[in-house]
Amino acid sequence: MTPTPAGTPGADVPDARGRTGLDRTGADLTRNPRVRVRDVELIASAWHVLRATIFDYLGDDGTWSTQRRETYDRGNGATILLYDAAARTVLLTRQFRWPVYVNDHPDGMLVETAAGLLDDDDPESAVRREAEEETGVSVGEIEHVFDVYMSPGSVTERLHFYAAPYDSATRSGDRGGLEEEGEEIEIVEVGIDEAMEMIRDGRIQDAKTIMLLQWAVLDGPFARR
Repeated sequence: MTPTPAGTPGADVPDARGRTGLDRTGADLTRNPRVRVRDVELIASAWHVLRATIFDYLGDDGTWSTQRRETYDRGNGATILLYDAAARTVLLTRQFRWPVYVNDHPDGMLVETAAGLLDDDDPESAVRREAEEETGVSVGEIEHVFDVYMSPGSVTERLHFYAAPYDSATRSGDRGGLEEEGEEIEIVEVGIDEAMEMIRDGRIQDAKTIMLLQWAVLDGPFARR
């Protein structure tokens, strides 16, 4: 039996993904003079990373307070709305999401725009990859919409939003995803008016999807000029 190396996985010895130094993230931040980082504790690094950071914060009244904040670092991501302006349709996905199922979603089958983590890619390359994997669409012309911190109270993720046209007449297939990653993704093509109704009646409850659909009718391809 191979002995377990002494130390903290992800900190001074490699974790399951071969990473070290995860306890130093944020320790040297000095951009905000009202924040002085005292310590970073690595709580977990099974796949994504959970940290607790202790820092001093200078309040508006001029006094310093010591605070502790836990952050969940899953990396940054990208998402894309695929649309056919002439046909007035959008291409979405439906897949099982355990976190929403355990938090009162009826069946956990969430309707979403194609999305994924950046991994080692730049945002545009990553979102092109995810679009093809999840919907089978090879993205050509692409538009950057905005970047958003999705849950800034505890999650570090910044999500990059894109939109791109697709041709509904040439689309084939109704399933996507990578089998080796356990993905079973249903491709959902829906009219933009129906998509907006799905937001209103709760059939679409995913934040990134709602944001891109509302952008599409306010400022994007379905906006009334």
